[in-house]
Amino acid sequence: MKRLLPLLISTVLLGAQAPPDSTAYSVAYVDILPASRTAAITAIKQYRDASGKDDGFQRIEFFEQAGRPAHFCIIETWANSRDLDTHAASPHAKDFRNKIDSMRLSDYDQRPYKTLSLGTAHNDRSSRSIFVITHVDIGAQGTNATDLLRKLAEASRKEEGNLRFDVLQHAMRANHFTVIEEWQTAKTIATHAAATHTKEYRNSLGPIAGSPLDERLYKVVE
Repeated sequence: MKRLLPLLISTVLLGAQAPPDSTAYSVAYVDILPASRTAAITAIKQYRDASGKDDGFQRIEFFEQAGRPAHFCIIETWANSRDLDTHAASPHAKDFRNKIDSMRLSDYDQRPYKTLSLGTAHNDRSSRSIFVITHVDIGAQGTNATDLLRKLAEASRKEEGNLRFDVLQHAMRANHFTVIEEWQTAKTIATHAAATHTKEYRNSLGPIAGSPLDERLYKVVE
């Protein structure tokens, strides 16, 4: 029995561990004809409402780029990749894409993601908060990118004015990431940009980046 005790303890401890995060994400960018902006917003909201009835739905977030009307980003969160795939094949998802195709100026650039680093959600957000959504592309030689991004996220979440700092990793191309930040004001974003940990991250990222940072400011479309 004494020999079995360590094995039993290990089994219990392993069994208590949280299961792997199977959450699946879709991040999409699309530019719409200015004259079709209102129609596109309506179509996206209808799509969001219809999708809420699908299995595995968690949320769809809808953003418009600051200073660039009709430039949208849509972030979908699903329980797992199977539910996301099933949803993508649904009639209302196909109908949505058909509507958007008739209004868009750019391709509907949609990419699958998985969790890399998520923070605790804050409840003190407001409609005035500002989002920064960044696409990070790492070159083949960039082997420590995940460590850099995790370290940045952990330090940034402790800053005054930060409401969210999440990092997603491309589900099939491990060297591509999307960083989703939410800040209370423009001033807190400027303070973050000047922070020591942000500068260290950018200095370390430069030599391994596959392309310049694609960093954009957004506001939520309610």
